Amino acid sequence: MFELIPWRVKNRESFPMTFPSDFQRGFEDLINRFFGNERLLPDFGRTFTPAIDMTDTDEAFVMEAEIAGIDPKDLDISLTGDVLTIKGEKKEEKEEKKKGLERVERRFGSFSRSFRLSCAVQEDKIEAKFENGVVTLKLPKAEAAKKKSINIDLK
Repeated sequence: MFELIPWRVKNRESFPMTFPSDFQRGFEDLINRFFGNERLLPDFGRTFTPAIDMTDTDEAFVMEAEIAGIDPKDLDISLTGDVLTIKGEKKEEKEEKKKGLERVERRFGSFSRSFRLSCAVQEDKIEAKFENGVVTLKLPKAEAAKKKSINIDLK
């Protein structure tokens, strides 16, 4: 009797919808074959959110945000207490003549990202630069927040 019950999948082809990603991919393929590659409904699940790296070093916090396609004038970066916030908007360039357009993958919209810093920073020494579509912020830690090391002698 136990020979009839598959305890594990030995041959994945015999169970094609084993994983959620397979099901999703299969469903999308079915819809695309039925309706074509054209999106009939707006894609509400995909909004523009820039990729952000936050690094905590001994001396400072460093934030790098990829904001390619956004004018730096459309950014608002603020520090309120211990919360660093970056807001902005990537605007869609409307073109009336879109003959032959089959697929739009670029994302547009406004975004807001906030990060709580683990210690105080020296607000008057914050550095910001914009280069090649990347905003880099350096927030030096306050002297009291920097890690200090002392030697302890054993007796």
